[in-house]
Amino acid sequence: MKTLYLVLTRSTSVVSRLIHLATDADYTHISLAFDKDLNCLYSSGRKNGKTMFPAGPCKESFKNDFYKNGKIPCKVYELPVSDEVYDLAKQEVNEILKNADEYHYNIIGLLLCRMQISLNREHHFFCSQFVSEVLERSNALNLPKAASLMSPCDYMHLPELKCCFEGCIEDLPVRRYANSVVSA
Repeated sequence: MKTLYLVLTRSTSVVSRLIHLATDADYTHISLAFDKDLNCLYSSGRKNGKTMFPAGPCKESFKNDFYKNGKIPCKVYELPVSDEVYDLAKQEVNEILKNADEYHYNIIGLLLCRMQISLNREHHFFCSQFVSEVLERSNALNLPKAASLMSPCDYMHLPELKCCFEGCIEDLPVRRYANSVVSA
């Protein structure tokens, strides 16, 4: 058995603030990680970590400028899966990232998701749609609704997931350890 990690956050970016204003959601972004240290997160968002565009499938890191504000709320969930499912999920992510230039951020889908209107656009993802598609394609999780209708907060209600951390990014055990090693 292996574990996939789902990381929910709510940053101070313009998009995150707009989503929070429209939904009052505690978390406005979701990423997927394959290691408990959360060294590399995968999602659909800022491709360069600093500006809103270009956006699409990308790697994220808590070391990026985007996450420098340690006060960002964060919730981490564990999803135990078989070795085969874990490998399939990794393959899905790698395949998408290998062709990342063909993918774009699904801003229209994001707006329609809020209205509970499903729209699947080829090579377009918003963050929770990306994570949902990877989990569905790898058979890691049966979602209660279409991937294009899943929001980050929907994951908080899935019984298959176990919350292993809730707090601010700066309080993540792996981040505190990394910061103390750097400053020592």
